[in-house]
Amino acid sequence: MERGSLMQPVLEPTVDDALVLHLGAVAQRMTDDEFFQFCMLHPDLRIERTSEGDLIIMPPTGGDTGHRNFTLGGLFFNWAVNDGTGFGFDSSTVFKLPNGANRSPDVAWVRRERWEALIPDQRKKFPPLCPDFVLELRSDSDRLARLQSKMQEYIDNGAQLGWLIDPVQRKVWVYRPNIAVECLENPVLVSGDPVLPGFVLLLESIWR
Repeated sequence: MERGSLMQPVLEPTVDDALVLHLGAVAQRMTDDEFFQFCMLHPDLRIERTSEGDLIIMPPTGGDTGHRNFTLGGLFFNWAVNDGTGFGFDSSTVFKLPNGANRSPDVAWVRRERWEALIPDQRKKFPPLCPDFVLELRSDSDRLARLQSKMQEYIDNGAQLGWLIDPVQRKVWVYRPNIAVECLENPVLVSGDPVLPGFVLLLESIWR
Protein backbone atom coordinates (compact mmCIF):
# COMPACT_ATOMS: atom_id res chain seq x y z
CA MET A 1 0.00 0.00 0.00
CA GLU A 2 1.44 3.35 -1.00
CA ARG A 3 2.27 5.89 1.69
CA GLY A 4 -0.52 8.43 2.04
CA SER A 5 -3.07 6.33 0.12
CA LEU A 6 -5.50 6.44 3.09
CA MET A 7 -5.52 10.20 3.42
CA GLN A 8 -8.76 11.00 1.58
CA PRO A 9 -11.43 8.41 2.36
CA VAL A 10 -15.13 9.08 1.87
CA LEU A 11 -16.64 9.25 5.35
CA GLU A 12 -20.12 8.12 6.32
CA PRO A 13 -20.59 9.28 9.91
CA THR A 14 -23.79 8.52 11.77
CA VAL A 15 -25.21 10.10 14.88
CA ASP A 16 -25.11 6.99 17.03
CA ASP A 17 -23.35 4.22 15.16
CA ALA A 18 -20.04 3.19 13.64
CA LEU A 19 -18.00 5.37 11.31
CA VAL A 20 -17.72 3.88 7.81
CA LEU A 21 -14.79 4.80 5.57
CA HIS A 22 -15.50 4.11 1.89
CA LEU A 23 -11.98 3.66 0.56
CA GLY A 24 -12.97 2.25 -2.82
CA ALA A 25 -10.03 1.15 -4.97
CA VAL A 26 -7.57 1.99 -2.19
CA ALA A 27 -9.04 -0.65 0.09
CA GLN A 28 -9.29 -3.15 -2.74
CA ARG A 29 -5.49 -2.85 -3.10
CA MET A 30 -4.92 -3.36 0.64
CA THR A 31 -3.66 -6.90 1.23
CA ASP A 32 -4.51 -8.92 4.32
CA ASP A 33 -1.04 -8.24 5.75
CA GLU A 34 -1.41 -4.50 5.10
CA PHE A 35 -4.81 -4.45 6.79
CA PHE A 36 -3.34 -6.30 9.76
CA GLN A 37 -0.49 -3.78 10.01
CA PHE A 38 -2.96 -0.89 9.68
CA CYS A 39 -4.92 -2.26 12.66
CA MET A 40 -1.71 -2.75 14.65
CA LEU A 41 -0.86 0.92 14.05
CA HIS A 42 -4.21 1.91 15.59
CA PRO A 43 -4.51 -0.41 18.62
CA ASP A 44 -7.03 1.86 20.36
CA LEU A 45 -9.54 1.46 17.53
CA ARG A 46 -11.80 -1.51 16.88
CA ILE A 47 -11.71 -1.83 13.10
CA GLU A 48 -13.66 -4.11 10.78
CA ARG A 49 -13.56 -4.39 7.00
CA THR A 50 -16.48 -5.26 4.73
CA SER A 51 -16.25 -7.66 1.80
CA GLU A 52 -16.27 -4.55 -0.45
CA GLY A 53 -13.22 -3.15 1.33
CA ASP A 54 -14.88 -0.39 3.39
CA LEU A 55 -13.43 0.15 6.86
CA ILE A 56 -15.77 0.34 9.86
CA ILE A 57 -14.55 2.15 12.98
CA MET A 58 -16.54 0.88 15.93
CA PRO A 59 -17.39 3.25 18.77
CA PRO A 60 -16.20 2.45 22.31
CA THR A 61 -18.72 0.87 24.65
CA GLY A 62 -20.40 2.58 27.57
CA GLY A 63 -20.52 1.22 31.09
CA ASP A 64 -23.69 -0.87 30.74
CA THR A 65 -22.51 -2.56 27.55
CA GLY A 66 -19.02 -3.08 28.93
CA HIS A 67 -20.45 -4.80 32.00
CA ARG A 68 -22.71 -7.01 29.87
CA ASN A 69 -19.80 -7.95 27.63
CA PHE A 70 -17.73 -8.84 30.68
CA THR A 71 -20.56 -11.00 32.04
CA LEU A 72 -21.11 -12.79 28.73
CA GLY A 73 -17.41 -13.45 28.30
CA GLY A 74 -17.09 -14.89 31.80
CA LEU A 75 -20.09 -17.18 31.45
CA PHE A 76 -18.97 -18.44 28.06
CA PHE A 77 -15.37 -18.90 29.24
CA ASN A 78 -16.53 -21.22 32.03
CA TRP A 79 -18.49 -23.37 29.59
CA ALA A 80 -15.72 -23.47 26.95
CA VAL A 81 -13.06 -24.56 29.44
CA ASN A 82 -15.25 -27.32 30.87
CA ASP A 83 -16.42 -28.48 27.42
CA GLY A 84 -12.96 -28.55 25.86
CA THR A 85 -14.08 -29.19 22.27
CA GLY A 86 -13.20 -25.72 21.00
CA PHE A 87 -11.71 -22.31 21.72
CA GLY A 88 -13.45 -19.09 22.71
CA PHE A 89 -12.50 -15.55 21.63
CA ASP A 90 -13.36 -12.06 22.84
CA SER A 91 -14.46 -8.96 20.94
CA SER A 92 -10.91 -7.86 20.13
CA THR A 93 -10.38 -10.85 17.81
CA VAL A 94 -10.79 -10.20 14.08
CA PHE A 95 -11.66 -13.09 11.76
CA LYS A 96 -11.12 -13.11 8.00
CA LEU A 97 -14.36 -14.55 6.60
CA PRO A 98 -14.48 -16.57 3.36
CA ASN A 99 -16.17 -13.62 1.57
CA GLY A 100 -13.16 -11.39 2.35
CA ALA A 101 -14.71 -9.40 5.20
CA ASN A 102 -12.85 -8.90 8.50
CA ARG A 103 -15.27 -9.14 11.42
CA SER A 104 -14.95 -9.17 15.22
CA PRO A 105 -17.93 -10.70 17.07
CA ASP A 106 -18.45 -9.82 20.72
CA VAL A 107 -18.04 -13.53 21.55
CA ALA A 108 -16.88 -16.28 19.20
CA TRP A 109 -16.12 -19.98 19.40
CA VAL A 110 -14.26 -22.27 16.99
CA ARG A 111 -14.19 -26.06 17.08
CA ARG A 112 -10.84 -27.44 18.20
CA GLU A 113 -10.12 -29.35 14.97
CA ARG A 114 -10.70 -26.28 12.82
CA TRP A 115 -8.52 -24.06 14.99
CA GLU A 116 -5.70 -26.58 15.20
CA ALA A 117 -5.76 -26.96 11.40
CA LEU A 118 -4.49 -23.37 11.07
CA ILE A 119 -0.76 -22.76 10.83
CA PRO A 120 0.86 -20.65 13.59
CA ASP A 121 1.09 -17.52 11.41
CA GLN A 122 -2.65 -17.69 10.69
CA ARG A 123 -3.42 -17.89 14.39
CA LYS A 124 -1.18 -14.94 15.25
CA LYS A 125 -2.84 -12.62 12.73
CA PHE A 126 -6.52 -12.52 11.74
CA PRO A 127 -7.62 -16.18 11.56
CA PRO A 128 -8.92 -17.00 8.04
CA LEU A 129 -12.18 -18.68 9.01
CA CYS A 130 -15.69 -17.98 10.22
CA PRO A 131 -16.32 -19.05 13.82
CA ASP A 132 -18.75 -21.90 14.45
CA PHE A 133 -20.61 -19.74 16.99
CA VAL A 134 -20.90 -15.96 17.10
CA LEU A 135 -22.62 -13.60 19.52
CA GLU A 136 -23.31 -9.92 19.03
CA LEU A 137 -24.56 -7.73 21.88
CA ARG A 138 -26.48 -4.65 20.86
CA SER A 139 -25.56 -1.42 22.63
CA ASP A 140 -27.55 1.82 22.65
CA SER A 141 -25.32 3.11 19.85
CA ASP A 142 -25.87 0.14 17.51
CA ARG A 143 -28.32 0.20 14.64
CA LEU A 144 -30.29 -3.04 14.76
CA ALA A 145 -30.42 -3.42 10.96
CA ARG A 146 -26.61 -3.30 10.70
CA LEU A 147 -26.21 -5.99 13.35
CA GLN A 148 -28.84 -8.19 11.72
CA SER A 149 -27.03 -7.92 8.40
CA LYS A 150 -23.77 -8.80 10.11
CA MET A 151 -25.34 -11.86 11.75
CA GLN A 152 -26.63 -13.11 8.42
CA GLU A 153 -23.17 -12.62 6.96
CA TYR A 154 -21.73 -14.93 9.60
CA ILE A 155 -24.28 -17.63 8.76
CA ASP A 156 -23.70 -17.23 5.02
CA ASN A 157 -19.97 -17.72 5.63
CA GLY A 158 -20.22 -20.90 7.66
CA ALA A 159 -21.30 -20.11 11.25
CA GLN A 160 -23.48 -22.87 12.69
CA LEU A 161 -25.15 -20.75 15.36
CA GLY A 162 -25.47 -17.05 16.04
CA TRP A 163 -27.13 -15.02 18.78
CA LEU A 164 -27.98 -11.35 18.50
CA ILE A 165 -28.85 -10.15 21.99
CA ASP A 166 -30.74 -6.87 22.26
CA PRO A 167 -31.06 -5.56 25.84
CA VAL A 168 -32.81 -2.46 24.45
CA GLN A 169 -35.87 -4.48 23.40
CA ARG A 170 -35.18 -7.56 25.53
CA LYS A 171 -35.04 -9.79 22.48
CA VAL A 172 -32.71 -12.50 21.23
CA TRP A 173 -32.48 -13.38 17.55
CA VAL A 174 -31.23 -16.93 16.90
CA TYR A 175 -29.50 -17.59 13.57
CA ARG A 176 -28.88 -21.06 12.10
CA PRO A 177 -28.03 -22.27 8.58
CA ASN A 178 -31.03 -23.02 6.36
CA ILE A 179 -33.52 -22.13 9.11
CA ALA A 180 -35.59 -18.98 9.44
CA VAL A 181 -34.30 -16.53 12.04
CA GLU A 182 -36.03 -17.05 15.38
CA CYS A 183 -36.88 -14.03 17.54
CA LEU A 184 -37.30 -14.70 21.26
CA GLU A 185 -39.29 -12.07 23.16
CA ASN A 186 -37.97 -11.38 26.67
CA PRO A 187 -36.62 -14.94 27.10
CA VAL A 188 -35.48 -16.27 30.45
CA LEU A 189 -32.75 -18.33 28.81
CA VAL A 190 -31.35 -19.41 25.46
CA SER A 191 -29.76 -22.80 24.79
CA GLY A 192 -26.73 -23.44 22.59
CA ASP A 193 -27.56 -27.09 21.87
CA PRO A 194 -26.49 -28.87 19.76
CA VAL A 195 -23.65 -26.60 18.56
CA LEU A 196 -22.70 -25.67 22.14
CA PRO A 197 -23.78 -28.78 24.05
CA GLY A 198 -24.91 -27.98 27.56
CA PHE A 199 -24.42 -24.22 27.31
CA VAL A 200 -27.45 -22.34 28.61
CA LEU A 201 -27.34 -18.57 28.93
CA LEU A 202 -29.59 -17.11 31.61
CA LEU A 203 -30.64 -13.66 30.47
CA GLU A 204 -31.43 -12.14 33.87
CA SER A 205 -27.84 -10.86 34.25
CA ILE A 206 -27.98 -9.32 30.76
CA TRP A 207 -31.37 -7.59 31.02
CA ARG A 208 -30.65 -5.79 34.29
